Amino acid sequence: MNDNALLVIDMQFGNFSDLDPIYKGNELIAKVERLIARARSAKIPIFYVQNCGGDGDPDAYGTPGWEIYPSIAPLEGDVVVQKRTPDSFHETELQRELDSRGIRKLIIAGLQTEYCVDTTCRRAVSLGYNVILVKDAHSTWNTSHLTAKQIIDHHNDVLGGWFVTLKKESEIEF
Repeated sequence: MNDNALLVIDMQFGNFSDLDPIYKGNELIAKVERLIARARSAKIPIFYVQNCGGDGDPDAYGTPGWEIYPSIAPLEGDVVVQKRTPDSFHETELQRELDSRGIRKLIIAGLQTEYCVDTTCRRAVSLGYNVILVKDAHSTWNTSHLTAKQIIDHHNDVLGGWFVTLKKESEIEF
């Protein structure tokens, strides 16, 4: 039995606005599309985490921005877990859903590097999962102090140094 799953975090329509573009957003979508296609081909379960933002947020619950990005939208049989915090496990059904399928290894991609991706990676490791972070398939926005690239590079260094295995999208095999 294969114990792998692909975990796609917060890849929601509202996070890909032309008004406030996420760093390398089109590349991120293309990489996640390829990961999903390979996972489907290998019959690996795909789990989507969908953030339920508040009023005025680009991913506000129930708005068009809340929907999973159309080109990677879940299919029947995929699991969608909704969350309200950066931790994909906190007060969600994610761990129960993973455990019920015997999943022990998570391949993680998505948004936002310094919040939901970082927190979910750390929590997954704490819960005993083997985690692979797709180091070129997560992203964020520039801040007033750091560029998105600096944030991504820093989190890859920190997470890869202790918590996760880092692999490029092209290196992921299911």
